[in-house]
Amino acid sequence: MIEGHDIICFSNDWDSDPLSKKHIMQRLARKNRVLWINSIGNRKPTASAHDVRRIAKKLREFSKGPIRVDDRIHVFSPLAIPFHGSAMARCINRKALQWTLRRVCRKLGFHNPVTWTFEPASAEVAGYLGESTLIYHCVDEFSEFTGTDKAALLELERRLIEKSNCVIVSSDRLLTNKRRYNANTHLVTHGVDVEHFRKACDARTTIPEEMKEQKGPVIGFFGLIADWVDLDLIRFLADSRPGWNIVLLGKCVTDPRILDGVPNIHMLGPKPYPLLPNYARAFDVGILPFAVNDLTLAANPLKLREYLAAGLPVVSAAIPEAEKLAHVLRIGRNKLDFLEQIQAIVDSGKTGPQMSISRQMDGESWDEKVEQLSHIFSGIQYRAKAA
Repeated sequence: MIEGHDIICFSNDWDSDPLSKKHIMQRLARKNRVLWINSIGNRKPTASAHDVRRIAKKLREFSKGPIRVDDRIHVFSPLAIPFHGSAMARCINRKALQWTLRRVCRKLGFHNPVTWTFEPASAEVAGYLGESTLIYHCVDEFSEFTGTDKAALLELERRLIEKSNCVIVSSDRLLTNKRRYNANTHLVTHGVDVEHFRKACDARTTIPEEMKEQKGPVIGFFGLIADWVDLDLIRFLADSRPGWNIVLLGKCVTDPRILDGVPNIHMLGPKPYPLLPNYARAFDVGILPFAVNDLTLAANPLKLREYLAAGLPVVSAAIPEAEKLAHVLRIGRNKLDFLEQIQAIVDSGKTGPQMSISRQMDGESWDEKVEQLSHIFSGIQYRAKAA
């Protein structure tokens, strides 16, 4: 693993569920210092109560300055204007963020930092903080998210890619899309906390009380329930098999009314990350019911490997990164096929967490992925010295 560096990481908010960014930075922080920059926003704000609360939260967090959350990790919430289509907003962001972040870096004693950014919106400031190295780590086709200024975000991302020392992507489609702007682009797929999710295979892992109420085959999903989740498919599955119980765990940020009144669909809300193996232990089958579109075709969903590390049989929508795991999961290519693939698992009797499935993820741990990333980083350093 790389060591002895000061890393500035532009990412999502630290206090949200652990995504790939947090898994990676927590491991890098074992031998490096990390300044985690909470989201500066890819989406245009609205007048909704949610966005008003989020702005108020940002203001409170900004006033606190950098907060130490671990021995080697500080978190800072900057202020930024997320109107990326406005030249004036970009200019203000550039000047304000540069001044603010340079000040925070001086306070923490950061020198010649590495900027490791997961945020295309960081293009206005990344590369202007006295960095020795700039890495753009792209894990989604951000311009395809609902509520973004697509043209403006694509332009910001293009500029970020072109000036980065290297680009890391998490899917083949992202590799194709981003490599056209930077030849030094590398594919490193997502990992998984194998030992954490493997607890689902352990008979000593307790099943939550609310899951004990579910009778018959339990078809489970955990993750953000957003507009890329195919709720129409979920309704079809529930209507077609009233003897199944379909359990959805996660925050819902889309309109779920299509699921209203269906007795065998159970939306249980978000659950703490440490308890996900407990819930997975109660699942018979894990599902990835994604709509297939430009966003999901480029996605590499964390939950696929998390389900598999938990030992669950899995049925996924036909997205490329799921197809690459077709040797350990099943693909549903339309509604009826998705239903039949689940039915085949139920009929087989081989349901629920199984160690033989979990073992398939032994080479997919986050520790392994961080070693791959460290190797790429070392190559950048070697070329820089040679030049």
